[in-house]
Amino acid sequence: MKRSASVERRTTETDIALTLGLDGSGQVDISSGIPFFDHMLTLFAVHGRFDLTLHAQGDLEVDGHHTVEDVGLVMGDALDRALADRQGIQRYGHAVVPMDEALAAVTVDLSRRPFLVYAPPEPLDRGGPFDIHLAREFFRAFVNRGGLNLHIDLRYGENGHHMLEAVFKAFGRALDVAVALDPRMAGVRSSKGIL
Repeated sequence: MKRSASVERRTTETDIALTLGLDGSGQVDISSGIPFFDHMLTLFAVHGRFDLTLHAQGDLEVDGHHTVEDVGLVMGDALDRALADRQGIQRYGHAVVPMDEALAAVTVDLSRRPFLVYAPPEPLDRGGPFDIHLAREFFRAFVNRGGLNLHIDLRYGENGHHMLEAVFKAFGRALDVAVALDPRMAGVRSSKGIL
């Protein structure tokens, strides 16, 4: 059983085509028009061993907000479709990843109960050409469409690039654990019998 999904989204602000493979090897073909965001998504896919193809065009002359948020929506849709009925998955995942002076801990529950806790240290600088605050918008969109509970604890750091790199790597690793199939599970990991 190949767990993957392709999703397209076309609006007056963005045009996005994405394919996400959960049982991959970290192969990527990513072009969002925002090089730093492409770098973060590549780290997510490589460290989570997801195959990810993304081609996005957005109204970057306005700013990156619409593109980043809509990519989150599409990735969340793709995750939800690839997981189907969520039978046999581990459901929970956790990873702690350092990147030089930064440390991020990410915990995932594929519960279909969308909730985001995003705790970066304050104050958080803009972060160069990529507005570091857009990461929250990406994760919020991903969570709402993907049906996951996501806790991101960016414990500390000084360099905005390093901090986001730790977050995206940890997110990939935690999600990889959560989507993994458990041969002992005949249904879903829930006392209710359904997610």
